[in-house]
Amino acid sequence: MTARALTGAALLALGAATVAPAADFSDPTWPCIQRKVAQLSPGIMWPHPIEAQSFDVETEAAVKELVGRMVLRRIPVEDLEPTVTAFTAAHGNDSALLGHVFMSAFEIMSRQRQTVMKGIEDYSLSQIALSERIEATRIEINTLLDAEPLDHDRIDAAEEQLAWDERIYTDRAQSLTYVCETPVILEQRLFAIGQMLARSVTE
Repeated sequence: MTARALTGAALLALGAATVAPAADFSDPTWPCIQRKVAQLSPGIMWPHPIEAQSFDVETEAAVKELVGRMVLRRIPVEDLEPTVTAFTAAHGNDSALLGHVFMSAFEIMSRQRQTVMKGIEDYSLSQIALSERIEATRIEINTLLDAEPLDHDRIDAAEEQLAWDERIYTDRAQSLTYVCETPVILEQRLFAIGQMLARSVTE
């Protein structure tokens, strides 16, 4: 087998083991199968009127402590029930106060969600750029293989770059499922927190 044939066979084998270039999404910044919801609406999650509220220093300190636990995803929402019960026993359970608690948690978790979504957008654009570079390298290698005489050093360097870029692309793609689920997890947690607090409200 000639040098060109050997190099061509290696290139075909390498290309077969890699992922295809990024798909042409209608929104190139959103690669997830989950529907993109840019902003959350607190009114959908909280069944009572939402108004700006402020309370005494002691109550605000208790709200801050409660919300600090609520936004920790490692704590299941159902495990927060005793903490909410203790809070309402000490500070009351009217809709204004618990709405203030919900909105405090909403603001923090919405910021967290926006940070995650910005990361997903940057990730998607980076993957698209890397995919385009992979395709350009493949074209370069094909061009080098058609040249006479063969420039083995340039071919080897291009194949090494191609293998490295494809590995990075694949490694990033494998984390996509978890990353895309994060905004949904935050949204579901916020909704569960709203329901939990709403159950404690007395009119």
